[in-house]
Amino acid sequence: MNMPLNTSANTNDPIAHARYNMIEQQIRPWNVSDPEVLELLHQVRREDFVPAAHRSLAFMDIEIPLRGTPEEGVRTGQCMLAPRVEARLLNDLQVKKHERVLEIGTGSGYMAALLAHRAKEVLSLEIVPELADAARANLQRAGIGNATVRVADGSQDPLPEGPFDVIVLSGSVAEVPQALLAKLNDGGRLAAIVGLDPIMRMTIVQRHGNRFETTQPWDTSSPRLTGFAEPSPFKF
Repeated sequence: MNMPLNTSANTNDPIAHARYNMIEQQIRPWNVSDPEVLELLHQVRREDFVPAAHRSLAFMDIEIPLRGTPEEGVRTGQCMLAPRVEARLLNDLQVKKHERVLEIGTGSGYMAALLAHRAKEVLSLEIVPELADAARANLQRAGIGNATVRVADGSQDPLPEGPFDVIVLSGSVAEVPQALLAKLNDGGRLAAIVGLDPIMRMTIVQRHGNRFETTQPWDTSSPRLTGFAEPSPFKF
């Protein structure tokens, strides 16, 4: 049964009103139609996962830096994805309550919080210890008990025990990491933003036994996740 949609537009609370506008003006028009996802965006307070210095940017259609300036956040990949990208990803993956999720790139913990509301459990890997600590605190304040943050390099360190039903890369890579595909359950899905600037594509790979089916349902772009391989430069 679908949950009723929140009617925050009728409130005098400016934060709730800004959240409502984000959902109605940025997210819903970007083919996010699942009513449970839309309601979840009202429930999980995005502003509580944004660094205090940038809280005024919480509902804007931009990447938000988690450390330093906006330019530094994009350059280092230490930023929150734009709200419409997070929402469309959640909409398209259709995570179920019995599923186990692996996220690469915890950041602020916001995507882990959204995934945790949909899944049985979430394991999220973050390469920067300070960000991992902040994400754990954010998740605890939000009352999320089924998401675990682990300090690890998802591109280099031994991968956690699998298999997983869903794997999410919260940032872009040049190509789909093959090692992660091996961690998918039969029927599992991996989602990553793949490609090179200026055009990248959301890429969803679903496992069917020993066969992998790839779809690229929409174009976007996002900062790089740290550590994953880049293509060799052209040589003339």
